[in-house]
Amino acid sequence: MVTLLEFTAPSIDYARLAPFLIVIGAACLGVLIEAFVSRQWRHEVQTGLAVLALLGAGAAIVLNWGEPYGLVDPVPASDLVAYATGSVMVDHWSQVFWLALVVFGLLALLLFSERVAYGGQTAFTSAAAAIPGSRLEAESTVARKHHSEVFPLALFSLAGMMLFVASEDLLVMFVALEILSFPLYVLAALARHRRLASQEAALKYFLLGAAASGIFLFGMALVFAYAGTFDLETLSLTVTGGGESQALLLAGLGLMAVGLLFKVGAVPFHSWVPDVYQGSPTPVTAFMAVCVKLTAVAGMLRLFYAGFGGALWTWRPLFIVVAILTMVIGAVVAIVQTDVKRLLAYSSVTHAGFILVGVTGALVFRGTDPTTGMLDLFGFGSVGSIMFYLVAYGLATLGCFAAVTLVQTSGREATSLDAWSGLGRAYPWFGAVMVICLLSLAGIPLTAGFVGKFAVFTAAWRGGLWWLVLIAVVLSIVAVYIYFRVIVAMFFRPRVDDVEVKRPGPATVVVMLVAVVGTLALGLVPGPLVDVLSQLSTFLTEL
Repeated sequence: MVTLLEFTAPSIDYARLAPFLIVIGAACLGVLIEAFVSRQWRHEVQTGLAVLALLGAGAAIVLNWGEPYGLVDPVPASDLVAYATGSVMVDHWSQVFWLALVVFGLLALLLFSERVAYGGQTAFTSAAAAIPGSRLEAESTVARKHHSEVFPLALFSLAGMMLFVASEDLLVMFVALEILSFPLYVLAALARHRRLASQEAALKYFLLGAAASGIFLFGMALVFAYAGTFDLETLSLTVTGGGESQALLLAGLGLMAVGLLFKVGAVPFHSWVPDVYQGSPTPVTAFMAVCVKLTAVAGMLRLFYAGFGGALWTWRPLFIVVAILTMVIGAVVAIVQTDVKRLLAYSSVTHAGFILVGVTGALVFRGTDPTTGMLDLFGFGSVGSIMFYLVAYGLATLGCFAAVTLVQTSGREATSLDAWSGLGRAYPWFGAVMVICLLSLAGIPLTAGFVGKFAVFTAAWRGGLWWLVLIAVVLSIVAVYIYFRVIVAMFFRPRVDDVEVKRPGPATVVVMLVAVVGTLALGLVPGPLVDVLSQLSTFLTEL
């Protein structure tokens, strides 16, 4: 007698997963383009495909915005249904972060496509496999070759980010972490100039990233030993009810936190940030600085809020200590930097500390006023304030790195702070872009950075961390000096003769306009974005 095994087909809602499927499908198609399209047309075809894919993904997100998981008519968390066999959840949280990733990813890919500012070439090397300084590299440069593979690599990484923020299962989260990381290791090594520095940056990022991933995976194993599950919902019930071995839970939480804090760029796991940001092609640096940080924070909130919320008082002190160390070291070390990209790298570290201040407060405050039950500042709760901060940070950071690509000497980017002397007076439009973006990063009023910083600090204050907010405010004042150093150099020092600001191409112009207009608009009229983000706190509170 033969017994047939029963097989249940997985339940997958392809319509709700359409944004992710479009991005990863375009990445796979980009690989085929590299194989079958003539080299002279690849750059244009890859650029068009990447832009169309992200526009299509954005349209799919908007079409899915309403029923049943949009922000128009939110439903109770108890009614949520996973869209991919219980492992991927397309909910309010996922949709908001997906849209942010698509927008910032599109802006970063526009910088990837820039050729006007580089004299008809791109920021990427002509022959990645060639030995730096070799004859093959010289011949490839003369032939004006370039690597168009950067577009599918970036799309694969972006698809991993989208999967990461929507993961409802720890195993899927780990797989997504690797999908988003491996393309970045390759992209970091593809700088056209300073090839050895670029390859060194990629190697450091790979080694440290591999170690962080291994630590994260080991933490997952310990958590599984504690709870017997990788599912976040079941894990949350186990943690709330209390398991048999708290030691396993504590060890697992600590190790998983290390993996995520590495991606955030928090101290003491920040050692890769300055070297990788400085050595990578500037468009790749912009992509990592914004999209990777946004993804890591989103994953951290989902994991520790929805999965380990019941152990809040166990891991909260760790995040507080890391937040303080990150703010202090990021702000102090940035003061002595003499390279603009390295300065912006430590600025990114400092902002990671400010974000963690909001994270620690948000996870206590849970988005509502404990006395009135009303949503926090301006109508958006503490979790929404973190998202607003990330949007403000992303706009200003992209604007700064877009400007960095234009400052050149002898055909190469000039990132020394001394080389920027007098450029603000010589090129007023360039100076205006940098000033607006730097003021937003500094948190000066009338910019998006001020509203975001005020919001996360208020959330932490309402969560009972008033003393942490005071530390953050003091270090914010210290950090202002970082950005004013650049402004002083651009406007109050004599210009260096052999340094110029190149005419930007249409792609870079779009990025700079979006950064400037978005920074000013969100600083003056934050209401529309606040209305969208207000549901994030409500949603996670229900979870």
